[in-house]
Amino acid sequence: MGTEATRRVTLVFSLFDANANGVLEADDFDLMADRVVREAHASDRAAKDAMRAAFRRYWTTLLSELDADGDGEISFEEFAACVLSPERFDATIAVFAEALAALGDPDGDGLIERPLFMALMTAIGFEPANIDALFDAFEPNDGDRIRVETWVAGIKDYYAPGKAGIPGDHLVVGTAA
Repeated sequence: MGTEATRRVTLVFSLFDANANGVLEADDFDLMADRVVREAHASDRAAKDAMRAAFRRYWTTLLSELDADGDGEISFEEFAACVLSPERFDATIAVFAEALAALGDPDGDGLIERPLFMALMTAIGFEPANIDALFDAFEPNDGDRIRVETWVAGIKDYYAPGKAGIPGDHLVVGTAA
């Protein structure tokens, strides 16, 4: 696993550990889902429910694939295995990425405006300056909007162990441009 992927995984683990107790558990994903959905003011119930379902699926996939000791929690060491076996997580990441991007596009025009992107990513726990740098790296159009599929692809790339020099690296503290 490359240095960039290691840093990305470390950051995601710290963000997913919403209650900051050093392990991932079901409550962390409920807390994160609540924070993200709360920012999706213009999204309909179906989009919010899809996001909650994606967080639940993410958790159940982690638990079934990575809970090596069967304690119902995921340690950082267990979590790091997700980037070593990305094929085990591709479908779950895709569902998560599509649900998150859908919240960013409540009017269904295929475009995500910077303020909502910022709000959703801040709710996840990323740093505003890094989120701004990521949005810029996605090359917004004249209306300061990015395409839904650009964000979906960016989320998938973020979890890919072999990817380096990707827009998502802007989210990792110390690597923002």
